[in-house]
Amino acid sequence: MSVERIPMTRPEIDEDTIAGVADVLRSGWITSGPQVKAFEAALSKHFGGRPVRAFNSGTCTMEIALRIAGIGRGDEVITTPLSWVATSNVILTVGAKPVFVDIDAKTRNIDLDKIEAAITPKTRAILPVDLAGLPVDRDKLYAIAKRHSLRVVEDAAQSFGSRWGGRPIGALGDLVSFSFHPNKNITSIEGGCLVLNDEREAKLTEQYRLQGVVRSGFDGMEVELLGGKFNLTDVAARVGLGQLARLDEFTQKRRDRVQDYFELLRGEAAQFGLGLPVADFNHCNWHMFQVVLPESRLDCSRSQIMSELDAAGIGTGVHYPAIHLFALYRRLGWRDGDYPIAEQVCRSILTLPLFSTLTRHNTERVVETLTLSLRKHTIPAP
Repeated sequence: MSVERIPMTRPEIDEDTIAGVADVLRSGWITSGPQVKAFEAALSKHFGGRPVRAFNSGTCTMEIALRIAGIGRGDEVITTPLSWVATSNVILTVGAKPVFVDIDAKTRNIDLDKIEAAITPKTRAILPVDLAGLPVDRDKLYAIAKRHSLRVVEDAAQSFGSRWGGRPIGALGDLVSFSFHPNKNITSIEGGCLVLNDEREAKLTEQYRLQGVVRSGFDGMEVELLGGKFNLTDVAARVGLGQLARLDEFTQKRRDRVQDYFELLRGEAAQFGLGLPVADFNHCNWHMFQVVLPESRLDCSRSQIMSELDAAGIGTGVHYPAIHLFALYRRLGWRDGDYPIAEQVCRSILTLPLFSTLTRHNTERVVETLTLSLRKHTIPAP
């Protein structure tokens, strides 16, 4: 009898949403249309009435946010080396320079206490990341931005449903970017949204979203700026609407399983030196549950641990390799040792399965298998 495979992540799409997508397909209007407008309206309500525009990815939202903020050639943007590479790629795309700041070992987010030392006369913005859904301290972040007159582009791709000050991430702040990729807490298959400050920014965003086009009347068309092809389809928006309605349910299910992980891994953390995330159930949406392997105490690589879990039918992931050590960034001058805390975490971080349909039995199996692997590869103390 085969053992059920536990993937690292899996979206939960209900039958009402599937039926709704079929209705959209039958309607004949499957690109951007009424479903996108409805999705944007629902998102705006979630964010307390702020203007929101939907896109076909959570990457282009950051690029457009930087353009809205006027960031371009010769400018510097402070960000973290521990993120999906898109975070810094978009800075390069607009012609600016990413300036990395090392992470805080506890939160694994950018170390806010090190940001001001990295600010130069060329610094125009800060682009923080809420790793695994744990929010960067927004009060501290915006105090720094205000002191130095900097824009903030929040890479909140992983923190939809997280909260700060009792309100959803995105309800406050400057420009806030979210992703609805299938591995996120809610999905629109592919997609994202950008939360904006006012209608002027929203109109400008619409131009960047679709080739810079402005329409008037039946046949009027003008192009005032260079835009792209970033619009969301109605099919994707209908999926997003179905997911958004279940956000609280999904978040609670994830919290339940994370409680399991903390309970089941407490002994392993003490015995093997396994690094657990911050147990923050007030702010975090628990997009991912990540442990840091005890690198110095193992006789094998992280890849070996992942291989043994995979052989037992358990999917894992690495989120993420250090951005500044990719070949592209090495060619731009970054080297090993530039950000030692991030580098150590990136070498050893391991993402365990977490999704809304994960069960207690699943988490027990994951922890049991991980424990066996750690026990097998832990170097005995001298």
